[in-house]
Amino acid sequence: MSQTIDPVRRTLLGAAVVSAATASLPPTSLAASPSNLGSPVAPLPSLKRVRTADLEIAYAEWGPPNGSPVILLHGWPYDVHAFAEVAPRLAADGLRVIAPYLRGFGATRFVSADALRNGQPSAVALDTVAMMDALGVERAVLAGFDWGARSADIIAALWPQRCRGLVSVSGYLIGGQAAGARPLPPEAELQWWYQFYFATERGRAGYDANRRAFARLIWRLASPKWTFDDATFERSAAALDNPDHVAVVIHNYRWRLGLAEGEGRYEPLEQRLARAPTIGVPTITLEGDANGAPHPEPATYAAKFTGPYAHRTVEGGVGHNLPQEAPEAFALAILDTARG
Repeated sequence: MSQTIDPVRRTLLGAAVVSAATASLPPTSLAASPSNLGSPVAPLPSLKRVRTADLEIAYAEWGPPNGSPVILLHGWPYDVHAFAEVAPRLAADGLRVIAPYLRGFGATRFVSADALRNGQPSAVALDTVAMMDALGVERAVLAGFDWGARSADIIAALWPQRCRGLVSVSGYLIGGQAAGARPLPPEAELQWWYQFYFATERGRAGYDANRRAFARLIWRLASPKWTFDDATFERSAAALDNPDHVAVVIHNYRWRLGLAEGEGRYEPLEQRLARAPTIGVPTITLEGDANGAPHPEPATYAAKFTGPYAHRTVEGGVGHNLPQEAPEAFALAILDTARG
């Protein structure tokens, strides 16, 4: 079943829409309600910190501490402000919402000065599992975009017992170095221009010297119809000042191309991920109708989700940063999954 939901009517009939969607997770085409980017956005709550074996993770938290947990995972080059409008909506519904800064972003720091600033996907994903352990969170709904969606996918695939449900922008993003080595058609390769730039020392130095200009360019290319203002950008760009940011980002993209080694302790996980495991937890995948970043077509990954599953296309010029550009649609998907 496919349906288009008018944003005003959806606001008035939200509870009814959620109840109908929960039972079968129906595929839905949503018209995005405009976010409050032109007006003041409520500041994040005071950051909290939790220590794992590798990191001191900074995170924002909303909602009752005994609420059902939801973990929101941001991507590159974004930060937890992507969820500034989503999280209060979820907290108002009684959910405990946790949005951590990924390694190399914001106030999150490595415990050891000698640790490899490793950006390989399994390491980034395992940070969230370690955070859950440290916070005593046994299971949570995981939701994310970009790097965050990849981490959420990995956790749902490898540790399904920790995942009550999954909301993943751009769907199934699990891969490995072997997949990254396969050439793409020229137009697809062009979309990954920054990955090849980062493979060079010139690219590393250029990104380090121009973090904000680079991030602003990525925002514009990935979300060509999103008219974000300077204040919105600067709120998130501050997270790129993390002293480990460049090293983690460069390692991530070089590892994908097989140009940088990972850590041996993650190799068993990477071998499992290279086999493209299926995901059986209840899942809703989302895609904006104006996503300018590289992303797979929904039909190519639908079979990877073997449990209750639906895909939703969010209309209205919505790009790559879907939670910030269409917060109601993102929050609704989480509520549908959490109540399933």
